[in-house]
Amino acid sequence: MKPNAILKDFTHFVSLNVLGMIGLSCYILADTFFVAKGLGTNGLTALGLAISGYSFIQGTGLMIGVGGATRYAIWKSQGKHDAANRVFTHSVVLAIAAGFLFAAAGLFLSTPISRLLGADGLILDMTALYLKTVLCFSPFFILNNLMLAFVRNDGNPHLAMAAMLAGSLSNVLLDYILIFPLDMGIFGAALATGLAPILGMAVLSIHIVKRRNGFHLRRVRPDPACALDLCSLGLSSLITELASGLVLIVFNLVILRLSGNIGVAAYSVVANLSLVVISIFTGIAQGLQPLVSSSYGRAQYVELRQLLRYAVLLSVVLAVLLYLVACLFSDGLVAIFNREADPQLAALAKDGLLLYFAGFLFAGFNIVTSAYLSAVAQPRPAFAVCILRGCVAILPAVFALAALWGMNGVWLSFPCAEAIASVAGILTLRRSFPGEKQKNSPVSPIRPV
Repeated sequence: MKPNAILKDFTHFVSLNVLGMIGLSCYILADTFFVAKGLGTNGLTALGLAISGYSFIQGTGLMIGVGGATRYAIWKSQGKHDAANRVFTHSVVLAIAAGFLFAAAGLFLSTPISRLLGADGLILDMTALYLKTVLCFSPFFILNNLMLAFVRNDGNPHLAMAAMLAGSLSNVLLDYILIFPLDMGIFGAALATGLAPILGMAVLSIHIVKRRNGFHLRRVRPDPACALDLCSLGLSSLITELASGLVLIVFNLVILRLSGNIGVAAYSVVANLSLVVISIFTGIAQGLQPLVSSSYGRAQYVELRQLLRYAVLLSVVLAVLLYLVACLFSDGLVAIFNREADPQLAALAKDGLLLYFAGFLFAGFNIVTSAYLSAVAQPRPAFAVCILRGCVAILPAVFALAALWGMNGVWLSFPCAEAIASVAGILTLRRSFPGEKQKNSPVSPIRPV
């Protein structure tokens, strides 16, 4: 494929996925805005504590969806359609099973989980209610993520983007209706979030109703090797989301000790704004994935290098621009979520934006790197980059820097961890890039059936 054609495909897939992921990130951002306006600091604190549960659901959906769709794209590019359908079938079964496990946890364990997250008193009741409602909608969140990935990899990124935007816009509308006119409080915010993926799946079903889908359900025997393979390819996506949830929990516990509920509310503002930024880099990664997997399946290594260059350059440029926006408009961004005009909340959140957002100068590269490695069927190095940035580097950093500089140390732990992971990512790419010796035989961890 000519360089101009590669750039055209890259621009097409990435732009659609970035727009769609920005819309998807508004699931929680809309909750934050309307909860802040309708329920004040207590509601914002409860949402900040409960949001980690959403990260676990989202991570599981991405692991199964992205992992299955990656293997599907590789088999499809090699003409192995039966194997591709087996992967789709196993992905659906895993998604349903995982969804019902999360729903059961929501029904029976939401209060103990909320206590574990640091909630107490009135905050405990609000946190548990939000968490229970969102967890009960887990099957829809996970299946929506799965269908988004397969429809995108089946050559229909426009519909995937439309589904993400439709779900997000419905969430915003329902948030307003349920919190204000119907006065349903934190339950209304959670219900609006839970209903959004159902609309997204309805839009995605057009791909199947019009018989444009290349993937089909098949009667297959359970195959642990197939399930393990697709999960391993999506593991970096899971780790990214789980790490976000774990970091939210740890940050909340550390901040509660340093600044109390007002500090958690400030972190909720920073964390939810950061979801939008992360969604942009995730959109780049998800747009890159089907192109990379297809090129890898066809052993087109020149295309792989070109795609990686485009993705890295775009992530770096956007990171710089987004950091400048955070610096220039920090007061206005914080004010959107500060209904009570609390000066302490405003000061903490503004410092958080200026310090925490510096990490995105490295995070975009790290997200693209781990997605690229997964797309070329190298889950181990992808996992290494994700686990380093998500746990190994940031958790020691938050405790050490918080002990040295208090809240400023908490904010700085994120850029510190991402910088360390970037160095590891560069070294990993150098060692892991598919070589010319593989040109005639791309590595496939499992044998197609």
